[in-house]
Amino acid sequence: MQGPDGIHGAEDLLRLAREVLEGSGAPPSTATTVAASLVESNLRGHDSHGVRRLVPYLQFIREGRLDPAAEPRTTKRQGATAVIDGCGGFGQLAARHAVAALTETTNELAVGAASVTNANHVGRIGEWVEALADNGLVALAFCNAEPIVAPYGGRERRLGTNPFAWAAPRRPPASPLVMDWSTAAMPEGKVAVAKARHEQLPDGVLVDADGEPTRDPADLYAGGALLPFGAHKGSGLSVMIQLVGGTLAGTGAFGQSGAAANGTVLIAIDPTAFIPREDFDEEAEAFCHALSGTEPAAGFDAVLVPGEIERRTRAQRAREGIPIPAETWSELTALKGGAPA
Repeated sequence: MQGPDGIHGAEDLLRLAREVLEGSGAPPSTATTVAASLVESNLRGHDSHGVRRLVPYLQFIREGRLDPAAEPRTTKRQGATAVIDGCGGFGQLAARHAVAALTETTNELAVGAASVTNANHVGRIGEWVEALADNGLVALAFCNAEPIVAPYGGRERRLGTNPFAWAAPRRPPASPLVMDWSTAAMPEGKVAVAKARHEQLPDGVLVDADGEPTRDPADLYAGGALLPFGAHKGSGLSVMIQLVGGTLAGTGAFGQSGAAANGTVLIAIDPTAFIPREDFDEEAEAFCHALSGTEPAAGFDAVLVPGEIERRTRAQRAREGIPIPAETWSELTALKGGAPA
């Protein structure tokens, strides 16, 4: 059974998010940046990373795990690399700082890598690779998270949802190609959305506390574990992300149980270091045209390039509004003016 969704305009959600964040101690500029990132996720159809995140963010602030006034800083530069310290603040600010550092580095060296440490939840990592691709760069990002996923063949939480994102530029005005997914069969946030809507999960997503398959999203929050996508393939990718992301960003290979920190690594490459920009653009456009022109299989209307669903969803939600489950909306409105106790 699905609970009723209310439809809300993006501007209304932005105002609500800014008010909640400022009420919890965030400076106006920080509140604006974080609110815009959350609402953009809603617009793209990724409600798991949208305004519903305000609820745990305020909880982190109350518990002293998130400093709403912190500003990120670069603590180390070596060659084409940079270490960004989030200073215990919002991960969106630290990731944005890393994008700026990488853009500057690639202007000089054509390639760059940055780690983001000591930062809270960085949001939808596809946002950051797309920002780099908007600057003409090929970009990759990955990060580890709190253990909530069982490795292939296991039943206990050992891995995070450990997302991976990749973006490539296209000739303007075409939007970049963007691929962004969790290495779990479903991100935790989407399980939470299903729970709020009183929906069952698909098969193969979750096991309960006894290691038995379940479709009830509530079982995740009662000691269950998510499963990796693609069996051993997704599990193996998650292992590498957790090891490399966690160790390079200083959160550790085991993640931080009970913490919200993401160990994040971003990599950017200027394709003009290898071929002329026009050659890259022509190849990208010809390839995307060939993909879009593929005859669709039975049950499909069209073949879409990575990022196209999000662009279509954004256009629709900008016109028609953003659906928010009634349960989530009640939680959000209860936060208004809710400065930390």
